[in-house]
Amino acid sequence: MSAETITTALFLITAVIAAGVLINAVYPVVYNMAGTFSSATHESDVRMRTDFKVIATAGSGSAANIWMKNIGSERIQEAEIQNGDVFFGETGNFDRIEYGDWTYQLSDTNSNNIWDSGETVKITITGVSLSSGHEYYFQFSLPNGVWRSDTFTAS
Repeated sequence: MSAETITTALFLITAVIAAGVLINAVYPVVYNMAGTFSSATHESDVRMRTDFKVIATAGSGSAANIWMKNIGSERIQEAEIQNGDVFFGETGNFDRIEYGDWTYQLSDTNSNNIWDSGETVKITITGVSLSSGHEYYFQFSLPNGVWRSDTFTAS
């Protein structure tokens, strides 16, 4: 009878130790997966709430102007605008334009240096040669991957 008690106690102690080892091995993996899913969900949420629209375009001579309105609920920092990508050129023959060859002007109605919903950004591309009557392609892409494009005819 005492042998059965000792054997049962040893099995119980072994089971408790095995459960502790299993918890210590599995918990960090589950915790990391939860963090990854949370991060991916947040990024997806930001992308879904980010939306802007090209509302007007004009170009002639050596400059093109493009106005865009933030129509999403996400507030866009000025650094994100500066780190955005601008592609411009004749339709079918465009290239990425470096910041400096394009500038922006934020119509910041509340002076918070953030592109809020309802506010407009004017992109000016300089140092280009626009031919009257030719069609030009413009695309603006934010660092989070949201982009919009438009084509227009130079005057």
